[in-house]
Amino acid sequence: MRAVEYLCKTIKERVGTVIVGKEHVIELAVIALLCDGHMLLDDVPGTGKTVLAKTFARALSLDFKRVQCVPDMLSSDLVGVNFFDMKCSEFRFVRGPVFTNVLLVDEINRAMPKTQSGLLECMEERQVSVDGVTYRLDEPFMVIATQNPVETKGTFALPEAQLDRFLIKTSMGYPTHSENVEILSRMLVTERGEAETSAVSSEDIRQAKEEVRSVYVHRDLLVYAASICEATRREKDVLLGASPRAMIALVRVARAHAAISGRDYVLPDDIKAAAIPVLAHRIVFQNQFFHKGELGRELISSVLDRTPVPSEEIDFASR
Repeated sequence: MRAVEYLCKTIKERVGTVIVGKEHVIELAVIALLCDGHMLLDDVPGTGKTVLAKTFARALSLDFKRVQCVPDMLSSDLVGVNFFDMKCSEFRFVRGPVFTNVLLVDEINRAMPKTQSGLLECMEERQVSVDGVTYRLDEPFMVIATQNPVETKGTFALPEAQLDRFLIKTSMGYPTHSENVEILSRMLVTERGEAETSAVSSEDIRQAKEEVRSVYVHRDLLVYAASICEATRREKDVLLGASPRAMIALVRVARAHAAISGRDYVLPDDIKAAAIPVLAHRIVFQNQFFHKGELGRELISSVLDRTPVPSEEIDFASR
């Protein structure tokens, strides 16, 4: 797991020159990248969501674009549009900001549902279809979206299909007291820091992804992951539990977590660590409460407590 460990360590060091703390969030961003997934940062303004996305892309030396969502934004503003070129007397496709490696969609819930739906094909199929023509997106491609969970005026909640496209949902959280002091100390030296250009190459990313795909998962752990997802569907207050897509995502993230930990096999703790970031935002309750994200996390924690863990006598590293 040398490529994965090197990649994660390098990114943490480079992003850490700008972002104080938040190693867990940085690690989740690396996991999303290695699993070809996308990340949703759900937190109040001023906690560093946008800065994290920008420094993450810079640390990887990847192409980065940012979109600020507003209610009057159109799908074509994201994916691109065909326009008639008078000089050439023909239509020409102008690519939108989705043609990049890391796309930051800031305040995604401020975009209209029609605009939000423009990302569905991009996030799932890694392609864009405009006027019957399909265009492949660059590799790697990752969406990091942000939203404010408190403000509701002028916002449009993400539909379940859109939430299901995000491999991981997490929050930055407020810094600790010592981290606040460090932030202020850095501010005195420079108003806005930038991560150093990373030594990580596209080949390093490719090798790290291959290592993640080679991580071994014992059958008993597949049963364990399936049992967790099935349990969410049996809860009386749940309208929609974890889908098969969520179940696959759970195992993929657990493999990446194991690889980052330096192992080529998955342990039950890897699945537990992945459960809340992967599953909580996909749970739909009978009554849609305002803080349903918190309810989702509580439900997954409860399911983990009640689901039997595979015996420690099993040799999870055996092939």
